[in-house]
Amino acid sequence: MEMQQLDDYSPDKLASLALAPSKGRTDSQEGSWSAPERPVENWRAINSRRNAKWWYAAFHNVTAMVGAGVLSLPFAMSELGWGIGITVLVLSWIITVYTLWQMVEMHEMVPGKRFDRYHELGQHAFGEKLGLWIVVPQQLVVEVGLNIVYMVTGGQSQQKFHDLVCHGRCNNIKLPYFIMIFASVQFVLSQLPNFHSISSISLIAAVMSVSYSTIAWVASANHHKTNSVEVDYSLRATTTPGKVFDFLGGLGDVAFTYAGHNVVLEIQATIPSTPEKPSKKPMWKGVVVAYIIIAACYFPVALAGYWAFGNQVDENILIALNKPKWLIAVANMMVVVHVVGSYQVYAMPVFDMIETVLVRKFWFTPNLRLRLISRTVYVAFTMFVAMTFPFFSELLSFFGGFAFAPTTYFLPCIMWLIICKTKRFSLSWFTNWTCIFIGVLLMILAPIGGLRQIILRVKSLKTYKFYHDYHGLSH
Repeated sequence: MEMQQLDDYSPDKLASLALAPSKGRTDSQEGSWSAPERPVENWRAINSRRNAKWWYAAFHNVTAMVGAGVLSLPFAMSELGWGIGITVLVLSWIITVYTLWQMVEMHEMVPGKRFDRYHELGQHAFGEKLGLWIVVPQQLVVEVGLNIVYMVTGGQSQQKFHDLVCHGRCNNIKLPYFIMIFASVQFVLSQLPNFHSISSISLIAAVMSVSYSTIAWVASANHHKTNSVEVDYSLRATTTPGKVFDFLGGLGDVAFTYAGHNVVLEIQATIPSTPEKPSKKPMWKGVVVAYIIIAACYFPVALAGYWAFGNQVDENILIALNKPKWLIAVANMMVVVHVVGSYQVYAMPVFDMIETVLVRKFWFTPNLRLRLISRTVYVAFTMFVAMTFPFFSELLSFFGGFAFAPTTYFLPCIMWLIICKTKRFSLSWFTNWTCIFIGVLLMILAPIGGLRQIILRVKSLKTYKFYHDYHGLSH
């Protein structure tokens, strides 16, 4: 009988099921899945458990959003200046709150369905094939790209901690070894089965992100108070072309600190839902709390860091802050702990995609062996890329622009217009098209600034040796 049921699914049909939207899926996770499908659905990383509370959504979103990129916001301010810099900070925060609200609402907009994954929502809006091609490549660029960046960031922050503590008394340890240490933790944590199982890790990571952000802006304010040297707040560049390209680069640096949209539906999928108590209510409560925390991290770090150092601020504010050394060392270790959790939050949707395709398209059995092999290979891949190309974050500022802007700033607006059939020239229609216009401009202009920075700094790569120390393209 079991063989007959399995035979009903040809390889082509299983392939289409691999990333197909969950038609008829109900909140109990049973829905209309047939016997061969149900165990696979219950085993998947995203929606295998639906018992999360609103505060889970809050700290998952903080962990996903407040990346180590917050430490580069003062540098972005030095490229933009006070007026434009503050405007871009506020505008990015407002737009991303709005587009995140749209995604939370669209999660259950169709009665009887839950769009548990970004690409499922895209398939509903654009069609099954086109939706996959529009959403999945961009989502993977963001998630896999950030996982590689977090590998590098984790290694670099460990190295900074080591150097600050040892202060020349210890043997030098190269960056690739610190990346391997960071990866060894991920090899273990990646075996946790689903989002619910990484909740405590995500909570700790969220606390760490708030902690090192607080250290950064408090130490910056203290530096300005005790420093007698006059601070220069003019733009970093002195030539007109330099100011233009710096503006584009700073625009991207600020805008791309908001990448949490790529995992928001996957987070909401962990919350239970009934017609009387839909998941969007606790999810939105968690998002509001998360965005208040995000604002409390981003704005003080950006403004206090620029206020303290002006156009001489470093690309990482913790590098500019050398005193007190013990506090900066602690902050660097907090960064390590935070990116450990952030890596898992962004890796979980990737694990879900990989394992779903292996089970439904290539007929692998959903068991511990599959999870062990597939996730270990993925972590090893991100570790290898991070060790080989530690300047990957600079490259992501260019390539990532084509994925960060759509998935965060305007793709939710386009799907909202299609699904909700918004009336032309209404307030909602104008609001969405304004966000789309800004997002498209961001997608086009910001990578230009990133490309220019890479071209200007590429000379340093001529002396770079693989699997040796790397201190950034600006050094």
